[in-house]
Amino acid sequence: MYKIGVIERIHNKGLELFDQNKKFQYEIIDDISKENLIKQLPKFDGLTLRVANLGPEILQKCKKLKVISRHGVGYDNVDVEYLKKNNIKLLITATANAVSVAEHVMYMILSLSKGINEYDKMVRSGQFRNAANKLLTFELLNKEILILGFGRIGKILIQRCLGFDMKVNVYDPYVEKKDIEKYGGNKVENLEQSLKSADYLSIHMPLNDNTKNLINLKKLKTMKKNVIIINTARGGIINEKDLNEAVKNNIIFGAGLDVFEKEPIEIDNPLIKNKKVLLSPHSATFTEECTIRMGIQTVQNIIDFFDNKLQKKMLVNYD
Repeated sequence: MYKIGVIERIHNKGLELFDQNKKFQYEIIDDISKENLIKQLPKFDGLTLRVANLGPEILQKCKKLKVISRHGVGYDNVDVEYLKKNNIKLLITATANAVSVAEHVMYMILSLSKGINEYDKMVRSGQFRNAANKLLTFELLNKEILILGFGRIGKILIQRCLGFDMKVNVYDPYVEKKDIEKYGGNKVENLEQSLKSADYLSIHMPLNDNTKNLINLKKLKTMKKNVIIINTARGGIINEKDLNEAVKNNIIFGAGLDVFEKEPIEIDNPLIKNKKVLLSPHSATFTEECTIRMGIQTVQNIIDFFDNKLQKKMLVNYD
């Protein structure tokens, strides 16, 4: 029997797969403090993981550990180098969250373009008659969106953008032109030049040494004054201090952020008081449907791993 540690509860639809399989025994770990994880995790053959941090200090205690199944697609909360050196496999829910994140991007684009939050406040405060002409708002028709990163989410997002008759440019050095054109987009090679012409920017890249602070004040100053920037990928790809300055000083129009350099976002972060920045708490995948899919896929990946039936796309390639 394989012992599995479920670090933070996942949807019951996923846990039911363990209940139905006599090969597995699981235990839910609610206390994700380093001290408790060091104490509890050494007994497990496999782990499911949400937002808890698994650094080497914890992992080196887990001598039985063979696999970690991530409840999501990002894995910057795991020491990948340690996993690689110790032949511990890392799995992701590769096909679970793309629709929910793409829809969240469109929600942010529409909310900021149409001034929905501000209009709502005006109506509720009795400014119905003089509210309509107070805000600068935009149509999406014929607007140019630049998608940074063309993985699963980018491929879903492009369909929704084309549905609004937007022009879609894609920057991804690792994807061939024909694969982008197949989805109706245009591959661009020069990031700096493409930023200058974009009306919207949506980020779908991992956070690494190449992408950290990729969008900074220098680049923001080259962009259109009406540009709206959306980040549902990882905090740190946009320099938050620079972004706040750019929006506050009308260098760009606005931004929507679901991810932050430090999470939870600190209460004194100036972005919180910036009315032209739309914020959500890393919740793009929190739809009921996506939560169920991720719970099921997280557990199924563990089962498939031990049954030698794992789909290749669920396995993180350390190389």
